[in-house]
Amino acid sequence: MRIACLLIALLPGLSLAPAPLIAQERGTLNPEEMTMGRIVEDIRAGRTSMTNCAAGYLMTKSGRHAPARETFDACASAGYARAMTWMGYMDENGYAGPRDPAAAAEWDRRAAEAGDPIGAFNHGLALIRGHGVAADPERGREMVDAAAKAGLEAAQRLRAAGYDPDEVTPDADEWKYLKAY
Repeated sequence: MRIACLLIALLPGLSLAPAPLIAQERGTLNPEEMTMGRIVEDIRAGRTSMTNCAAGYLMTKSGRHAPARETFDACASAGYARAMTWMGYMDENGYAGPRDPAAAAEWDRRAAEAGDPIGAFNHGLALIRGHGVAADPERGREMVDAAAKAGLEAAQRLRAAGYDPDEVTPDADEWKYLKAY
């Protein structure tokens, strides 16, 4: 303590305030690199990448739906098919926006067209159910078959069950697919 006081007394012009300015002139020391804040910053700057897009999963699963939606939307717009299926998930469940089955079905259709088997499975299931899109069970089965052929286990289970949606529908989601009479 005495040495610190002596140094401060000997250096009367020393000020701690300019240090951040000097650091800014030379660049940011220890910048954020692996944080959600950095990823959102990158996304807002148009820097989509596989790792930035995949981080949307952690965001939404940890309840940070608004930045996840922003991330998935930017990545889907940049052509990342898996981000399209996640946009479908966000719209289907109303995360950081209204629940919109039609928008969810459209995102899954786009993902399927981009070659994503999960998009094909999800859109096929929507067509079988007539959920968010006009029912077309024949086309829906074709899409599920394509996803099964690509190795998607859920699609293989659905096909083996005679395309019965109950085979792949969690009990907690059954209310979404009830028909209103």
